[in-house]
Amino acid sequence: MDLFDNKRFVAHLDLDTFFVSVERLKNSKFIGKPLIVGGMSDRAVVSACSYETRKFGVHSAMPMKLALRLCPHAIVVRGDMDSYSYYSRVVTDVVRDTVPVMEKASVDEFYVDLTGVDRFFGCSQFMVELKTKIQKESGLPISYALASNKLVSKVATDDAKPDGKKEILHGFEKDYLAPLKIQRMPGIGEKTSMLLLQMGVKTIKILSEIPAPMMHNLLGKNGIDLSRKANGIDTSPIVPYSEQKSIGTEETFIQDTIDMQFLNSELIRMTERLTFQLRNQERLTGCVTVKLRYANFDTVSKQMVISYTASDSVLLKKVKELFVKLYDRRMLVRLIGVRFSHLVQGSQQINLFEDTEEAVRLYQAMDAMRARYGDEAIKRAVSVKKIEKDHRTPHF
Repeated sequence: MDLFDNKRFVAHLDLDTFFVSVERLKNSKFIGKPLIVGGMSDRAVVSACSYETRKFGVHSAMPMKLALRLCPHAIVVRGDMDSYSYYSRVVTDVVRDTVPVMEKASVDEFYVDLTGVDRFFGCSQFMVELKTKIQKESGLPISYALASNKLVSKVATDDAKPDGKKEILHGFEKDYLAPLKIQRMPGIGEKTSMLLLQMGVKTIKILSEIPAPMMHNLLGKNGIDLSRKANGIDTSPIVPYSEQKSIGTEETFIQDTIDMQFLNSELIRMTERLTFQLRNQERLTGCVTVKLRYANFDTVSKQMVISYTASDSVLLKKVKELFVKLYDRRMLVRLIGVRFSHLVQGSQQINLFEDTEEAVRLYQAMDAMRARYGDEAIKRAVSVKKIEKDHRTPHF
């Protein structure tokens, strides 16, 4: 068997300060200036910030008021998710058309599997050319790291920034990770980090030396996973990208109806349930579809490509717009459905640029209640209406 048969080649690509880079592409006056992307009010939160602001302690999800105290000379611009979604799709198309297998990890992150490419082109040169092609087609800076697995390539990309590249050779994964702080390890959140630090585990090297059974006793199955990762081992596959992934729900009414208040409340209820699922799975949607079946069984649907989002307020608005366009016969309705597709991994500050810090906390509290008591444990008052138990039949 050829030596290369046992080697994986995985690269992680990350668009540098993506929102900031897009704003600078739109307005060159922002280049080199301290820039914050987010809502315009003092009670808004920071969605993204440039490297020039980070040295003052500014970071994403920080209250805007605090960020401007730390860096009073920063320029604040309202985010433009339409532009960010557009450029995300431009880069997605370039990567997808160039590499054998691609996984879109978020709106600004990609994994590519180059296993086998080393035999013909050389993975290092291939990635240099891909980086150049992306920058030429999009105008955006991008960093990448090439390694034997997803874990090491993702960690190494942070060391490649800004606008750089890094390669971790096979067999050196553990050596590369060893001196890094445990906070750099994907999968170690705030609670786990605090627990490990209290035990004196400050670096990945120390973490790698803890016996796997002890890690299991400490953190359960997650402990075993972290033990493997600390030793540079990660067998997780590249999940081929497909914008056809979707989640949806529909309701068939036993009694056909033309009650607009009831139909509106059902649309709200279904949309809220799906947006909760999106945020719970840390996903964003880029396309909304509404389906309608009349009493005579004629079925129609409309869809709309939108900016990537997981925001209730944005998606409710789009669903209602589609329903208004769709419902044009004024006939009795037998079924309605809502579907979100073009899903990508990612999370956001609920509505990146409009919500205040208080609104973000409210959404998080509502999601926490839904996670604990069920996805219909809390809902908008407008979506609540007494309905006979046998009035609708859900289909998932």
